[in-house]
Amino acid sequence: MTDLASAIHVTISLAAVTTLSLLVIATPIGWWLSQKSKYLGRSLFKDIVTAFIALPIVLPPTVLGFYLLVAMGPKSPLMDLLHPFGIRTLNFSFAGLVIGSIIYSLPFAVQPIRNAFESLGQRPFDVAATLRASPLDTFFTVALPMARKGFLTAALLVFAHTVGEFGVVLMIGGAIPGKTEVVSIRIWQLVEQLDWPNTHRLAGGLMVFAFCVLLSLLLIDRRWSARHD
Repeated sequence: MTDLASAIHVTISLAAVTTLSLLVIATPIGWWLSQKSKYLGRSLFKDIVTAFIALPIVLPPTVLGFYLLVAMGPKSPLMDLLHPFGIRTLNFSFAGLVIGSIIYSLPFAVQPIRNAFESLGQRPFDVAATLRASPLDTFFTVALPMARKGFLTAALLVFAHTVGEFGVVLMIGGAIPGKTEVVSIRIWQLVEQLDWPNTHRLAGGLMVFAFCVLLSLLLIDRRWSARHD
């Protein structure tokens, strides 16, 4: 497998695993944040959690990458818990990249899912309650199907965001071919090598990919709005 094919394979694998993981992780978080709190203390706590989740949007990727590098290093207290299993560090590994990508893309999954849940209103749940549906049944048979636009939006955003990662993956993964080298890092290496033709091909490919993702989001939003007008 060539270096380019290897980098593409690692990138797609990372984006796929991150997207699936975040859809599972962000669903309960988005649901909890979408529920209105009657008490000021709970509302303030939710605001704090929301701000914490949104940190990767405004935080420089190298800063986030640095702290993840420390947290997953061999001298980290968190890694002490994994030492009995023979794991000294998660840095410079695919598992470490997945953890970093999940944290880095968390707001891009939570916010669309939260917005989708909030847009449902209270009426569907009141109807389900009159039919004696349990809260768990209501969540799986009413909330999740009706919020599918939010899940699709989250999946597209997370996948695209992961494909475009650079600072975080470089800090915690380095550039190990076939293991942690992704397309964005490969572009950086090609620029250092002054290999402009291949740089243009890869960079242009990512631009087309990003455009297609954004266009897909707009078309999804238009179709959803047309169906609910």
